[in-house]
Formats: sequence, structure tokens, C-alpha cells
Amino acid sequence: MAWKGKTRGGLLGYKIFISVLNTFGIKPAYWLLRVVAAYFVLFSPSAFRSIKKYYNQIHGVKGLKAYSAIYSNFYVFGQTILDKVAIMSGMKEKYSYDFVGEEYLIELKKKGRGGVLVSAHLGNWDIAGFLLKRIDVKINVVMFEAEHQKIKQYLSSIMDSGNMKVIPIKRDLSHIISIRKALANNEIICMHGDRFVQGSRVIQKDFMGEKAYFPTGVFSIIEKFKVPYTFVYCMKSSKDSLHYELSSTPVLDPLNKNGENEIINDYIKTLEGKLIQYPDQWFNYYDFWSKTATGAIIEE
Repeated sequence: MAWKGKTRGGLLGYKIFISVLNTFGIKPAYWLLRVVAAYFVLFSPSAFRSIKKYYNQIHGVKGLKAYSAIYSNFYVFGQTILDKVAIMSGMKEKYSYDFVGEEYLIELKKKGRGGVLVSAHLGNWDIAGFLLKRIDVKINVVMFEAEHQKIKQYLSSIMDSGNMKVIPIKRDLSHIISIRKALANNEIICMHGDRFVQGSRVIQKDFMGEKAYFPTGVFSIIEKFKVPYTFVYCMKSSKDSLHYELSSTPVLDPLNKNGENEIINDYIKTLEGKLIQYPDQWFNYYDFWSKTATGAIIEE
């Protein structure tokens, strides 16, 4: 099953939480979030079913423990959204951070060939992109235009995007030209490697003991343009914590790999490691381990 290309959440909800953040602070906003998380457990059947399957099938968590895990997942997801808004609107000093493998990102910059950072809808990538300002390099985030325009405009009015630029994925594939120009200018491209929408090219892989479909787009770009890459994640250390860990794997080169298939396999290994360590920070709210990839182009 493909992701529908849209994340839930309305403009009013964002405004309420941002108002609480500005008036009372982060912790009171977390308390309000507990109510919102309970609401989604009760009244978001599609997300509930998909994340329940995730806990049942992938982690073997069932019964009442599964319901507790689902609630925790929704709650932590809400926290990551609030944290993103808080950090990017001037509250960065209230949080603490560890940078594991930052030297690899500096190495990527020094290679002078551009580079690709591959992440996933795990943890808080939005914060990772913001923290990458430390590297002093132009960051281009390639993403689907999934959020409603009003929400995007509202968030951009209160948040500092720093050195980040968004390259929207277009149906006419014109975004490939923007990616090529950015890489030619020794800029960094950031992409997720876990979600796909209808019309995407996908490949089926073993992931967490089950079969799942992964998009090949980002890995094809790495292979096509022959640019160095690394896998990057930004994880919240624990529920209610104001601490994050930004980690990067050693820089890899497609010239030393046997095609995009090997690159995908390496990515899946790192993703599995993080998912085992942080099971409550998996934020793909659709049937990720579906037996079908309706609307996608399946590669062998």
C-alpha cells in the first residue's frame, strides 16, 4: 500500500499548541498533548490500525500492552512536532543535543562532490535538518508537497529555516534538474528512503523480519550522479525528554558499491538498528508491510 501523500493535522491545532508553547512553555504543551494523543487513539482508525499491526506483527506486542504502545507512539509523535516548532522558533537553548558522527558530515562537505543524506520517518528529521546548520553547507530537503499550504505558510512565518531549501517532488520529474544543480554546486541533498506514493518505483525487501516495499528514487539518484552519501537520523532520547541525538554513518561512495540494490540493503540495515532501539519513534501511519504496492511500479 502506498502512502497517501498527506499528514493529518489542522491549522487550528497548530495554532493552539503554538499559543500554549509561547504562553506556558514546553512541558505544559506536552500535558495538553496527552489529551490529543488519546483522541487519536479513539478517533483515527486508519492510523490506529496501521500502528497496531506494526506493534503486533513487528514487535510481538499484543493485548493491552499494544494499546499502551499505540498511545505512546502517538504521544511521542506529537512531541516531535512540538519540539520542531519550539526549536525552530527560538527555544533551541531549552534542548540538549549529542552529535554522533558529525565528522562524517564534515568529510562529506570536504569531498567537494555534493552529497546525499538519507533518513526516514523515524525520530525527528526536521530537527536534524535545522541542526545541520553547524556544518555550514547549503541543505536541500527533497519532499512531497504533503502539508496543506496554509499550515506550511503559518509554520514558515514563525520558524527559521536557516540554510535549508525545499525541493518539491513534481510529477513531471523537474525536481531531478534542481537536484542535479544543487549537487553540482557542492550542496547537500536530504531525502527519505522509506515512503512512496502512487507512480513511484519500488522494490520489495526483507525488513524487520517481514517483506516491505521501499522506493528506489533516492538510491537511483545516488547511483546516477555518483555522489557520496550517508544515513542520518535524529532520535529523541526518551519520552518527555528535551534531548536529541543526531547520528551519521560513515560516508559511503556508490563507486565502491554494486549498484543501487546494495545501497538499499545498507540503508535497511541502519534503519532496522534504529527501529529496534527506538520502537516508539516509527511514524509511518499506513500499512507499511502491505502485501501489495498498488499504483507503484515494482522493480525486480
